[in-house]
Amino acid sequence: MSYPLLILASASPARRQLLQSAGIEPVVCPSDLDESQVQLTNAVALVQTLAQLKAESIAERLRQGHFSPTAAEVRKSDESMLILACDSVLQVGNEILGKPASESEAIARWRTMSGQFGDLYTGHALIDTVQNITLVNAQVTRVYFAQVSDSQIERYVATGEPLRCAGCFAIDGKGGLFVEKIEGCHTNVIGLSLPLFRRMLGDLGYDPSDFWTD
Repeated sequence: MSYPLLILASASPARRQLLQSAGIEPVVCPSDLDESQVQLTNAVALVQTLAQLKAESIAERLRQGHFSPTAAEVRKSDESMLILACDSVLQVGNEILGKPASESEAIARWRTMSGQFGDLYTGHALIDTVQNITLVNAQVTRVYFAQVSDSQIERYVATGEPLRCAGCFAIDGKGGLFVEKIEGCHTNVIGLSLPLFRRMLGDLGYDPSDFWTD
């Protein structure tokens, strides 16, 4: 049985692994979007806009022929393709935090986050190239951080993990040790809400099992 080809417009290993854990093997094609071009002060609007721009950049690349799936992938998909893009930020108080630019910035952020909570927003954009439909949505999860000592913060930042993550932590990595609890979708904190993705697929008329590779 054929199934739509899912293109993941992200270089995030965590997002790919989430899809793989759900039985879906995406074709990875990072968008390389310059995120600095988008300056918004509302977290939901920011992540939704960035996710949509990422997905649209890959759709345009497909239209121009600058990116082509393999012949085998096209045969499996019946030339039906979906493009999934995500973007995440953490809001602590009134401050919206993406990836830290340096170790010193990461240390300063963790000193602020320690013992506090933040809201992790992830924007999701899904483009169906056959139906010519674009869906955009967002998920939010509240994250409560433990009291973390300065020495723990410095050692954690020295691992390099916080520098690669929106919000300066990875709940599925070493940073999970410093999270007390969450309220909401767990996979959203990793970078892709599987429940929201399932609902968006349903809105396009697909079932998640359409994408299972075995």
